[in-house]
Amino acid sequence: MALTISGLSKTYPNGVKALRNVSLSIGSNMFGLLGPNGAGKSTLMRTLATLQDPDSGSVDLDGLDVLAKKMEVRKVLGYLPQEFGVYPRVSALDMLLHLAVLKGITKTKERKEVVNALLHQTNLWDVRKKSLATYSGGMKQRFGIAQALLGNPKLIIVDEPTAGLDPAERNRFLNLLSSIADNVTVILSTHIVDDVRELCPRMAIMANGAVLVESSPAEALGAIHGRMWSKVISGDEELKALESSQQVVSTHLIGGQQEVRVYAESSPGEGFRASESELEDVYFLSLARHANN
Repeated sequence: MALTISGLSKTYPNGVKALRNVSLSIGSNMFGLLGPNGAGKSTLMRTLATLQDPDSGSVDLDGLDVLAKKMEVRKVLGYLPQEFGVYPRVSALDMLLHLAVLKGITKTKERKEVVNALLHQTNLWDVRKKSLATYSGGMKQRFGIAQALLGNPKLIIVDEPTAGLDPAERNRFLNLLSSIADNVTVILSTHIVDDVRELCPRMAIMANGAVLVESSPAEALGAIHGRMWSKVISGDEELKALESSQQVVSTHLIGGQQEVRVYAESSPGEGFRASESELEDVYFLSLARHANN
């Protein structure tokens, strides 16, 4: 399974350039798409999901022209958008059975078997007869994945799936995503760095509609290995002084104290200690470099 994105560009009528010549090569397994809000991730996801057209560029899914053959693509596509609605009074079981018909699973026995298997896979079997309005955020997201898996899709797109989930639900959801990514292409769009670090063999970082980085997390971390330094600082004045003289990547509160992380070839000065590079450093450093260009 291979998805090849070539030169996608999109400018909205209000002048916002949502995609700027985006090219990516995505194979089987999980691919992470990182970026802040407004980076163009959702526009790219909607384009891949055949919900909108770019101004230019092409998308190929194993020889299938995604932009020209939308109905063919939808037969092999599973999509979980950032926000999705459900019929609140309908149970998960009845809703999945209805959606299975729309997906073309018309034989009653097969439809029941597929839906029952998905309810077990997403750990919703015990609450299958409860109305969707009673579901927690994490349960709704797992229902979203269940409907996305109908019809054995080759390509699954999930947009900001863990935003707002508590830690336990987030872990359940990430484990579920990991379990389905062996035989299909899963694109995980998120602004949560840990989601990508934990799940994705390949990733890209986007900002302002452009791809800044495309690599494996290990390669990205290797590029800054030995160049990250941290120090607990006393306040805003010291931070401003560092920002004027060093490449400050991020600041964090740790135990009520402000820690600053700096990218430098050698020690930035007294009080700094060598720090293990983290994927979050790659993310913030890429965004900072892009902003300064």
